[in-house]
Amino acid sequence: MKKQQDHVKVFTRRAFVIGGIQCGILGVLGGRLAWLQVAQGSRYKTLSEKNRINLKVLAPERGQIVDRFGVPLAVNAQNFRALIVPEQTDDIEKSLRSLQETIEISEEDIQRVLKQAKKTARFVPIEIRDDLEWEDVAKVEVNLPDLPGLNIDVGERRSYPYGEATAHLIGYVAAVDKSEIGKDPLLSLPGFKIGKTGIEKRFDLDMRGVAGRADVEVNVVGREVRELRKQDSRHGKRVVLTIDGELQRFTQSRLAEQKSASAVIMDAHSGAVYALASHPSFDPNIFTSGITAAQMLELDSNPAKPFVNKAVSGQYPPASTFKMITLLAGLSEGVVTSKSTVYCKGHYTLGRDRFHCWKRGGHGWVDAREALQVSCDSYFYEMAAELGIDNIAKYAHMMGLGEKYGFELSEERAGLVPDKNWKLGQFGEKWQPGESIVASIGQGYLQATPLQLAVMTSRFVNGGYAVKPWITGGDIWDNKPPEGGWPKMDVNKFHMSVVKDGMDRVVNTRNGTAYGSRVEDPQYSFSGKTGTGQVQRITMQQRLSGVKNEELEWKSRHHALFVGYAPMNNPRYVCSVVVEHGIGGSRTAAPIAKDLLLEVQKRDPAKTPLYEPSDHVAGAGKQEEPTSL
Repeated sequence: MKKQQDHVKVFTRRAFVIGGIQCGILGVLGGRLAWLQVAQGSRYKTLSEKNRINLKVLAPERGQIVDRFGVPLAVNAQNFRALIVPEQTDDIEKSLRSLQETIEISEEDIQRVLKQAKKTARFVPIEIRDDLEWEDVAKVEVNLPDLPGLNIDVGERRSYPYGEATAHLIGYVAAVDKSEIGKDPLLSLPGFKIGKTGIEKRFDLDMRGVAGRADVEVNVVGREVRELRKQDSRHGKRVVLTIDGELQRFTQSRLAEQKSASAVIMDAHSGAVYALASHPSFDPNIFTSGITAAQMLELDSNPAKPFVNKAVSGQYPPASTFKMITLLAGLSEGVVTSKSTVYCKGHYTLGRDRFHCWKRGGHGWVDAREALQVSCDSYFYEMAAELGIDNIAKYAHMMGLGEKYGFELSEERAGLVPDKNWKLGQFGEKWQPGESIVASIGQGYLQATPLQLAVMTSRFVNGGYAVKPWITGGDIWDNKPPEGGWPKMDVNKFHMSVVKDGMDRVVNTRNGTAYGSRVEDPQYSFSGKTGTGQVQRITMQQRLSGVKNEELEWKSRHHALFVGYAPMNNPRYVCSVVVEHGIGGSRTAAPIAKDLLLEVQKRDPAKTPLYEPSDHVAGAGKQEEPTSL
């Protein structure tokens, strides 16, 4: 009996201990639950919402680029894509093969999709092919019942209606590089493209717009269930250019007759640029759809460098077009007068050095105006010997050479106007008198871009105003002319008129170097100055043997230049033309300039104010083909 009682006591004690442990565990669990539910409830509710709701970034529509008349130069065209959702088909490859029988699908695309399907969730759509033609879209839509998992998606693709004609000016968009990804959530979106060159790059942030957002409810595996909230994106700004699209296309086609050339047409008074072209060019549309390795190799290997915008970044000896500056310096500094004459015997001697005129046997007696008319080198040699390089450089800077203008294209280069201090700092050597003589005819260290040559010409013919080029208007003024007009330069009007008279004679007087390109109709007459920029020094042996420029290999030929303005009696439009390794300024560049100045006068873009969009922040329209005006 006693033994039985002891056994009961032991059992009761054990039960009490176990019960106590159980109560302790329950107490701990209850306390933990109370802590999580009461004290930490709001925190875990937030975490739960984050797991349940996904934030989607909505890409905005990229802003449109239009010319001065509102004609689209860069638009957003519809982009039809064929997609497949793996979970909606029992056999992905079978569906892809069926699609291949309906429209053209490469074997590479099929293998890419099959490989990608193994790495992503089955409910995530996979792109098979984009940029589908409407005929292909129709075929797919009709056959959808027999194409399980397939569907057509409509997106946007950047399109450039003028293609090669505006490639260097407008630029292009392409996928974001890793180094370019910043805080903007748009840059992390798959397939999002940003401006890489030209206007697309310069005003990328303005045209990019503002991202929207959508809160989407998803299930445990991440599949979208429903859209809870949505904030629409705001499309980018429209950029209006001073360019005349059809004039730009005409300029590009005219330059395409040469192996490598560039040209600028601008307003001598306002500075508005109407055309800015560089050849060879490329089709910017290949970058929006994805350029192939073969296409890139072909462009990169072209010796004429199609990716370089030569109109703003090509730097060339200004050659005889620079004689206008040398003459202005000589007149302004009192070294010569408009009636001063020099006898050209075919060369000029300085010490033991002989500097040859381009005309063997010389021009005889010439005055200031005639020196420009026949482009007599000896006249400027003698003037430069007394002027010195610093005086020449002073007037070169005044006329816009050797500087950047803050132009809207980031590729703009400053060229070079040397002087004594420049050479001392660059080479640690003193400037030599013979170098001033070489500089007087636009050779030696001197470098200028076609854009700078157009500005130089504008300042000579607009009455002496320091005009600068600009290309954007509308809502986005990046280089707007100052209120009250461009500043007046401190230069004598008569001296400027002497230079202008010489330019008139170049084209419109017999024996002028561009007389063969004159326009007989006085309504469209023009004036200008030819130039032939030496690429390499002409040796005495070559001079005596009479080797012609066109007989040399292409890279060794001289550059052909021409600067001009029209109409002759009331200057409004100026142009500059540079033909790399051309035959000569009078034979190659002047005829091109003649055609450009005729075309711009007939179109007369200055009479039409810049296009003002009714919706200043409107995005791109869907128009793909430019309209002729």
